[in-house]
Amino acid sequence: MNDTPNSFSKSYAQARDKFLNATQNAGLQVDAKLHPLPGRDGETLAMDVVLDGAPDAAKLLVISSACHGVEGYCGSGVQIHALKHSAWRAAARAQGVAVLYIHALNPHGFSHVRRVTHENVDINRNFQDFSKPLPDNAAYREIEPLLLPEVWPPDATNAAATQTYITERGMKAYQSAISQGQHEFPEGLFFGGLAPTWSNLTLRQVLRQYGQNCQHLAWIDLHTGLGPSGVGERIFACADDAPAFARAKAWWGDGITSIYDGSSSSPMLTGLMWMAAYQECPQAQYTGIALEYGTQAPDKVLHALRGDHWLQLHPQAPDALRHAIKQDLMNAFYTDTDAWRSLIVDQAMDAMHQAVNGLSAA
Repeated sequence: MNDTPNSFSKSYAQARDKFLNATQNAGLQVDAKLHPLPGRDGETLAMDVVLDGAPDAAKLLVISSACHGVEGYCGSGVQIHALKHSAWRAAARAQGVAVLYIHALNPHGFSHVRRVTHENVDINRNFQDFSKPLPDNAAYREIEPLLLPEVWPPDATNAAATQTYITERGMKAYQSAISQGQHEFPEGLFFGGLAPTWSNLTLRQVLRQYGQNCQHLAWIDLHTGLGPSGVGERIFACADDAPAFARAKAWWGDGITSIYDGSSSSPMLTGLMWMAAYQECPQAQYTGIALEYGTQAPDKVLHALRGDHWLQLHPQAPDALRHAIKQDLMNAFYTDTDAWRSLIVDQAMDAMHQAVNGLSAA
C-alpha cells in the first residue's frame, strides 16, 4: 500500500503533529525553536529541527521546508515521508552523512496560508547586509500601482493595464519585476524587509548550532510554484561559483539550472537565504539546490499572490471572497492530488540519495 499521501497534511497544525510523531517513531529528538506568535487556530508555531546522525559528522545534509510558508504543504510531506523511510535513513547513516531536517522555516506563513512571514517579508529576499544600501528594484516601482488595486478581483481597467504590460514587456519581465525582491514597499509583494526577520535570525542560529563541525555541507530547500506541474527543477543554490556549480552538476545531473546563466525558471534574485551557509558555516564546503516543483502557469501564481496581499490589506473582505483568495493561493503552491504528491516524493528522494552519494564521495 502506498503510504505517501498520509505524509501530507491539510493544515500546519496537522503537519507539525505528523512531523513530531515521525520524529518520535524514528527515535530522534526535536529541537523546537518557538515562534513568538500563535498560529491561525491558536496553535504553537515553531521551526522544528531534527538531527538524524552524529552531531560531529563531517558531512551534513540539510533538508528544509516552508521558506515560503504555504509551500510547506509540499515540503513538510517530503520530510515526513523521509523520516518514515527506514531504507533512506540507513543509507545516509551507512555513508557517514548526518541529515538535518528543518521543518517550517516560516511557520507563521505555513499556518496562515501565506507565502510571507508575519513581517510580510519574503525570507528568500531577506538575507541582506542591512548595514549597506539595499538593492533597488526600479521595475517593481514602475508596476507597483497595478499590483494591489482597490477592488478584488481587479476591475477591467486594471486587468487591461496589467495585460498591456505583459504584452509589451513579456511574461518573464513581468515575473522578474515582481519577484526579484524589493525593499521599498513594506506592504507589497516579495518585500525583502528592512532588517533580519525572526526566521532569518533563527535559521542562522540553527546553522551555527548544527553545522559548526561539518566539513562538507549540502542543502536541499523544498519549494513550489515555478515550472511545469509536478516537475522538480533543481536550481543551483550557491554563490555564483564555478567549482560549486560543477559539484552540483556532478551530484544532481546536467539538468541542474541556474539563476546566474538564465537557465532557471526563476529570475535573478537578491537576498538569498542559502548565502547564510557561507556566513554561518565558513569552515564547510557548501553545495546546494532549491528543488522547485511546478503547479500552475506563472500568471496564475502571481495573480494568486496579488490576491493574498490584497486580502491582507482588506481584512473586512467578505468570507466568500476570503475563502476564494485563500483557495487560489493554495492551488498556486500545492496540487491536492495523489499523482502530484507521488511525483514530488519520488523526485525528492532521488535528489536526497544523490546528495548523500555526493557527500560520501567528497
